[in-house]
Amino acid sequence: MTNNDILRRLRYTFNFNDSTMIELFKLADLTVTREQVSNWLKKDDDESYASCNDIHFSTFLNGLIVHRRGKKEGATPEPDKKLTNNIILRKLKIAFDMKNEDVLEFMSQNGFTLSKHELSAFFRRVDHKHYRLCKDQVLRNFLQGLQLKYRPTQDVE
Repeated sequence: MTNNDILRRLRYTFNFNDSTMIELFKLADLTVTREQVSNWLKKDDDESYASCNDIHFSTFLNGLIVHRRGKKEGATPEPDKKLTNNIILRKLKIAFDMKNEDVLEFMSQNGFTLSKHELSAFFRRVDHKHYRLCKDQVLRNFLQGLQLKYRPTQDVE
């Protein structure tokens, strides 16, 4: 999944308008324009489409965390220079104040099963022997679970 795909899904799930999207970036100390946000949200085949790089998307996720959980004392966290599905899943888990059981429940709503051990492997350090790379399928099922909870009357994309 691309950063743009995830950004579109989160916007749809939480019905964020352009102003809210801009504000989420601003909460993590990044000023973006309405045009930038609009181009990131366009479909891949649109001529105005622009790819959302890892730094911008990480900043958005940090802003989402601040929006949902409040600002922590001290400096704003630096955006990740390189994002993986593991980092994205961790940031979303933090933003929605979830425990591992909550994440598993969201995934199971789509019939996708994962054990606690498999899930915890996604949150380990990269150099840990039980670390596991989070694949697109896992992240996609988690995002669909979020959509079922926060926008239940709509069809899942």
